[in-house]
Amino acid sequence: MDFLSTTFYFIIAIFILVTVHELGHFLTAKLFGMRVDKFYIGFDFYNLRFWKKQIGETEYGIGVFPLGGYVKIAGMVDESLDTDFQEKDPEPWEFRAKPVWQRLIVLAGGVVMNMVLAAAIFIGMASVFGESRTSTLNPAYVAKGSVYEAMGMQTGDRFVSVNGKQVSYWEDVLAPETFAAGSLQYVVRRNGTNITIPAPQDILTRINDSQALGIRPLMPPVIDQVLENQPAAEAGLKPGALITAIDATPVNDWSEVVALISENPGKQITVNWKYLDPAADGTVNVDKIRQSGIAESAEVIPSDMGRIGIALKQTLSIDHRKLNPVEATFYGIEQTWKMTSTTVMGFGKILTGKEDFRKSMGGPIKIARIANQSAEQGISSFLYFVALLSISLAFINILPIPALDGGQFVMNAVEGVMGREIPITIKMRIQQVGMALLLTLFMFFIINDIINP
Repeated sequence: MDFLSTTFYFIIAIFILVTVHELGHFLTAKLFGMRVDKFYIGFDFYNLRFWKKQIGETEYGIGVFPLGGYVKIAGMVDESLDTDFQEKDPEPWEFRAKPVWQRLIVLAGGVVMNMVLAAAIFIGMASVFGESRTSTLNPAYVAKGSVYEAMGMQTGDRFVSVNGKQVSYWEDVLAPETFAAGSLQYVVRRNGTNITIPAPQDILTRINDSQALGIRPLMPPVIDQVLENQPAAEAGLKPGALITAIDATPVNDWSEVVALISENPGKQITVNWKYLDPAADGTVNVDKIRQSGIAESAEVIPSDMGRIGIALKQTLSIDHRKLNPVEATFYGIEQTWKMTSTTVMGFGKILTGKEDFRKSMGGPIKIARIANQSAEQGISSFLYFVALLSISLAFINILPIPALDGGQFVMNAVEGVMGREIPITIKMRIQQVGMALLLTLFMFFIINDIINP
C-alpha cells in the first residue's frame, strides 16, 4: 500500500508540474502564431501512450513514461530530434521563422509558469490559512542522535538569535534561507546564560543523512482529554495533568511519552504526573504546574495497541492572523522570492563543495518518497512541497545545459547576436549531447536514490 500511495502522489505532483510547465510553452507559442504539433504529459517513446486526441492542429496525449513531457513546436529542434523541416524554407507558423525575441519568450514560458504556480500556491495557502508564527518563547525539543544534539544544543534551550539577527519566531529560526547561508551560528538561552552554537558547514547533508530535522518547538506532555473506560481514566489521570515521568524516565515532550507508552503494550508501567487546577478559561501554565503542581503517580497497563487513552493539549505560544487578499498576495510573492533565493544558494553550496552532491540532490525515487510523506501530513503540506519542487524545476530548466530550456535559450540568443541561424546539424549534435547528458544524470540519480535513501 505504501508503494501505491508513493507512486500515486509522485504522479500527481509530476502531472501538475509538467502540465503547468508545458502550458507555458504552449500558450506563448500560440500567442505568436506558432503551430504546435503535440502537447504531451509524459513521454510517448515508441508511441506508448495512455491516451491521445487530435484537436485542431495539435495532438494532445498522455505518455506512458511519467518523468516529464513536451510541446512539439513546428520548426524547432527539440526532444523529438525531428529535422524533416530542414530541407524546406521556413514557413510563417514555424518557430525558426519568428523573431528571436519571440522565440526567447516561448523558451522561457515554461520556467515563468512554474514560478507563477509556486506563487499561486503560496498566495492561495496564505489566503485560506492566514499566517501562523510560533514564538521562540517556546523552548526547543532536540531529538536524540540529531544534528542539533551533536552541535551541543539541548532540549529546553530558547533561541535568541541566528547569524547575529534577533529572532522572535521559530519560522525565522528554521527559515530555508538560513540553512543556505555561507555559515550558520545560533545563540540560545540556557539556565539564564546565552550560549553560542555554530552549525557545521554541511548541515543540510547531515540532516539529509538522518532524514529528520531533529529540532522543533517543545510540546510539553499536558493532557487535553482522557477517554472514558481507557487505562488512563481508570488510573486517575485527568485533563490538565502534566506527565513528568514514565517508569522513572523523565519526559519533557509528547513524543517521549508516546514512545515510552507504545513500547510497552500490555505491560504495566508507572506514570508520574503533576496537577494544578487550570485557570477559569481552561488555560494551563506549564511552568506553574512544574513548580506548584501536586505530584501523583499510578500503575497503568497500555492496550495491545500501545495506548492509554489520552490526547495532547496545545500549549504552544502561537500568533495567528488572517490575511486580506492584498496581504496574502504580497506574502505569497515574498515566500516565492525567499524560496527561489534559497534554491539558488543551496545549489551554490553544492557546486562549491560545502554540501555533499550525492546526499543533497534527489532523483525520482526520493521525490516520490517526499511527495508521499508530505501528502500524509495534509493537503497544505503537499501543496507546499509542490511549490518548492516547481521552483526547483524552474531553476534547473533555466540552466544553460543543452536539451534544457536554458540551453535552447542560449542557442537562440547567440543566433540573435550573430544575425543568422546556427546550422541544423550543429543544433542536432548539441541536442543529442544534451539528451545523453540528461539521461546519464537521470540514471545517476536513480542509483543515488537507492544508495542514499
